[in-house]
Amino acid sequence: MAKKPVEEALLAAADEQESLSVREELKKQLWLAGPMIAGALLQNVIQMISVMYVGHLGELPLAGASMANSFATVTGLSLLLGMASALDTLCGQAFGARQYYLLGIYKQRAMFLLTLCHVRFLQTQNIVVPVMASAGAAAACHVVVCWALVYALGMGSKGAALSNSISYWVNVAVLAVYVRVSSACKETWTGFSTEAFRDALGFFRLAVPSALMVCLEMWSFELIVLLSGLLPNPKLETSVLSISLNTAAFVWMIPFGLSSAISTRVSNELGAGRPRAARLAVRVVVLLSVAEGLGVGLILVCVRYVWGHAYSNVEEVVTYVANMMLVIAVSNFFDGIQCVLSGVARGCGWQKIGACINLGAYYIVGIPSAYLIAFVLRVGGTGLWLGIICGLIVQLLLLAIITLCTNWDSEATKAKNRVFNSSSPASGT
Repeated sequence: MAKKPVEEALLAAADEQESLSVREELKKQLWLAGPMIAGALLQNVIQMISVMYVGHLGELPLAGASMANSFATVTGLSLLLGMASALDTLCGQAFGARQYYLLGIYKQRAMFLLTLCHVRFLQTQNIVVPVMASAGAAAACHVVVCWALVYALGMGSKGAALSNSISYWVNVAVLAVYVRVSSACKETWTGFSTEAFRDALGFFRLAVPSALMVCLEMWSFELIVLLSGLLPNPKLETSVLSISLNTAAFVWMIPFGLSSAISTRVSNELGAGRPRAARLAVRVVVLLSVAEGLGVGLILVCVRYVWGHAYSNVEEVVTYVANMMLVIAVSNFFDGIQCVLSGVARGCGWQKIGACINLGAYYIVGIPSAYLIAFVLRVGGTGLWLGIICGLIVQLLLLAIITLCTNWDSEATKAKNRVFNSSSPASGT
């Protein structure tokens, strides 16, 4: 009988320790995710402001801007973003394993192959405030530049597109200067090295499935905007789908920030050989994503009758947008959870698995369902979005099953092997 109080005391101590660990992990993730969310929202504001300015020129310019944004995303932005996400795995695990010089090598390799990678390089080192600051500077610049080009100089849609380019380059320039002058990067950025050219094929082995994982998802959303042009009253449908996609992309930046945070936390912990910490981080971020989905969904429902006015003066568009906001709230809930699970996948290096899941979820389930609901059942533009929600649910379930079945000890071993196999013989590691 004397053993029972001892066992209860041990269990209580274990519960207290786990509670402390959860609180500590929560603090780490919020510290990482906060600036990343702010930076992502500010970066997205650049595109949102452009669409808002063009939208007030009329339905046709808004529809045209929507198609142009879709084309740019499909042909370039999504591909580069996806390939750069390979750094989530490589840089994050190298930083966790304290192989700091490898981060600079990986970044140079990505710069050479993609001409993109500053944000990922800083994010995986837990340096996130500069990312937020540079995005803020670019967004502030964009408000003035976009107004000047669209209205003052009368360039219309062309001015909005040009202002986007200018603002994005401002962001890149600020980050590039920070990396080169900041003492925070002195161990990870040691100057250019010929070693960056040594294993380009190995980088592509991870970058290509990374790109597919991102592109297959982003292209499906852009595809529904293209399909909206086949519906009756295509100007209205394309305009509303453009606003919906723009709104969904904006609120998606919140789970995207959480996704970046968990990608960093998981890759760092696996690289450091701490599988239990990685597993705890996953549990915490899933709870955060559920809370985020419920909170943002409530906000979207509350503002649905006024949000359309920010984009258009046409009452028909504003009313249609109000109805779509309810659907966006539902899609954001599921998209937020799958987004953080995708971040777990990037942190572990599961990009090939993620690409296969996205292919099946969106192109075997999502897009066919969208076509069926919108055109066969004649639900219209709302039906296109409902079809995408079907794909989101399938993607979420598959990612959840894989995460629940993960052997974290094995993943930590794989991360160590990946890092030290990338080490240069000349480095002495």
